[in-house]
Amino acid sequence: VNSKLEALSRIVTYPEAIEHLLELNLFGTKLGLDNPRRLATRAGSPHERLRFIHVAGTNGKGSVCAMLESIYREAGLRTGLFTSPHLVSFRERIQVNRELIPEETVASLATQLRDFAAKFPEGQSPTFFEVLVVMALCHFAEQACDIVLWETGMGGRLDATNIVTPLAGVITNIGLDHTRWLGKTHAAIAAEKAGIIKPRIPVLTTAGQPEVLAVIRAEAAKHSAQLIELGQTEEIAELPLNGRHQQTNASLARAVVERLQAELPVVPGVIRNGLAKVHWPGRLQAVRRGEQTVMLDGAHNAEGAEMLRRALADGFAAESPVFILGMVDEKDG
Repeated sequence: VNSKLEALSRIVTYPEAIEHLLELNLFGTKLGLDNPRRLATRAGSPHERLRFIHVAGTNGKGSVCAMLESIYREAGLRTGLFTSPHLVSFRERIQVNRELIPEETVASLATQLRDFAAKFPEGQSPTFFEVLVVMALCHFAEQACDIVLWETGMGGRLDATNIVTPLAGVITNIGLDHTRWLGKTHAAIAAEKAGIIKPRIPVLTTAGQPEVLAVIRAEAAKHSAQLIELGQTEEIAELPLNGRHQQTNASLARAVVERLQAELPVVPGVIRNGLAKVHWPGRLQAVRRGEQTVMLDGAHNAEGAEMLRRALADGFAAESPVFILGMVDEKDG
């Protein structure tokens, strides 16, 4: 890795920056806040100049972020959107007003953050995701975003995104995923995701299982945080996204906007218009090829697969779909 780092200081192109960032995967997945805090401090604490809505959950967190982004951009605010993973381009992960971070910005920030990271103690090199988080913070601060829709990477409590203090925390739902890191039960995973709850910062959730809600309620009470439980309510919204679960996500996005009216005023009609314009590909996305309809979806855990099954039953009951399925080896076969 060291020779690659030295080479990067001489040639700073976007492909080389991406190669460097991907090599940080050699440091694996590391949960903890010390590294991202240290790196953000070296970068001038950009998160202290920004406002966030922090979104955790097993499924739907990217969709909720996309809906909130669309609503706030419709309201005339300058939005930052941080989500993962990407579908096609790394640059999708960091967007301002839905414009991807420029290649030259990725290259310059990768170099800058690499130089900061070089001063870290031996064996404590930041991971790919930790660098990504601070890169996003730097870009959003430089772009003077009014609000940042901030999706967790994995879990919440020890996720690198958890170095921020948001206007509100959001927990979409709790399912079994990343059990190697987050725990084997719904309650254990809920405890990790509820770790985004901050003192006196409101938190909203559509989680419904009693054992999950018990954990979230206890964490909210511990921090004197207002908890708004929405259950699986479905927004009756004109929504360009397929599936009943997206109506639940829309109800959550609406509730967040309404709760934050004092901090981020939105006039009537903007929520409806923002939801109608939301763009979030790869989620039950219909692509038509001649006579064929191909549905593209990234469901990657049991709960996501169940939502996909329900959506196909709702929309294609008379059809006999052909499934083409690919998955990484950490998933339950």
